[in-house]
Amino acid sequence: MFTINQLSFGYNKRTGNLFQDFSLELNAGNVYGLLGKNGAGKSTLIYLMTGLLTPKSGNVTMDGINVRRRLPQTLNDLFLVPEEFELPNLPLKQYVAINSQFYPRFSMEDMQRYLDIFEMGNDLNVKLNNLSMGQKKKLFMAFAFATNTRALIMDEPTNGLDIPGKSQFRKLIGTGMTDDKMILISTHQVRDINSVLDHVVIIDQNKVLLNTSIADVMSRLAFRSLRQGDKPIFTQQSAMGDVVVVPAQDGEETAIDLEMLFNATIQSPESINQLFTASK
Repeated sequence: MFTINQLSFGYNKRTGNLFQDFSLELNAGNVYGLLGKNGAGKSTLIYLMTGLLTPKSGNVTMDGINVRRRLPQTLNDLFLVPEEFELPNLPLKQYVAINSQFYPRFSMEDMQRYLDIFEMGNDLNVKLNNLSMGQKKKLFMAFAFATNTRALIMDEPTNGLDIPGKSQFRKLIGTGMTDDKMILISTHQVRDINSVLDHVVIIDQNKVLLNTSIADVMSRLAFRSLRQGDKPIFTQQSAMGDVVVVPAQDGEETAIDLEMLFNATIQSPESINQLFTASK
C-alpha cells in the first residue's frame, strides 16, 4: 500500500537531514506499531506519508500514487489522527454532515457502533467544545474508523485516554480492522498497544532497526526470567529478579513484551539484526 523510496528530508540546514535515503514498505492487512526514541522522526515520517510535508528527494506513494500530489483519490482513502487537534464549535451531527462527504465509504451506522465502544452515547446534538480532551479524542477516532479509509494513521492515539478508554481503544482496533486496511500507530505508550499489533517497525537515527511481524518476533525471541546459561540480548531488573530478552530455544513460546523488544533493539541493534536476518 505505502512505498517510501529513498526519502530525504530535513527541517533546516543547521540541523541537517532527519531522513537520508530512507526506505520502507507498509502493506494492507496489517496493524503496524511505529516505535522510536524522541526525535527519531516518527511524527515527521507520518506527515511525509500523508503528503503534509515535501521531501528533499525520494517520494512516498500510496498504491503507486505520490501522496504529495494530494489527489482526491488518495485523500478520500487516507485518514490521519494527529497527536494534537482542534474540533470546531459545532454539534456532532453538523460536524459529521460536513466532513463525512469527503469520504465515500463513511458509515453513520459504523460511527454509532464505535461511539458505543467508547461509551459516548448517542446524542448527536452534543456540542464538541463541551467535551473533555479525552472525549474529543474518542469521538475523533470513532469518526476516523467510520470513514472506512483503507489507510488509517494515528499519532499517540492513547494520550489523554483513561484506563477504560485505553481498553476501549484496543477493542476499537479489533472491531475496525479489515484485510484490505492498513493501520499505523505511532506511540511511546507501547503497553497500550501491546496486544493489538501484528507488525512492528522500530526506527532510530534514519535507520529501520526492525521491521517484522509479531509472529516472527515470538518465534525468534523469548521474554522471561533469567535462567542459568542464558546469554541475554537485553536485561531489565524487576522486583522479582532479572527479566531478559533472549533468542528463543526450540519450541519455546512466551508472551511478547513490546517495551522490552524496543529497548533490546535500541541497545543491541546488531544482535537483533543478525537474529532476524538469519534464515530469511
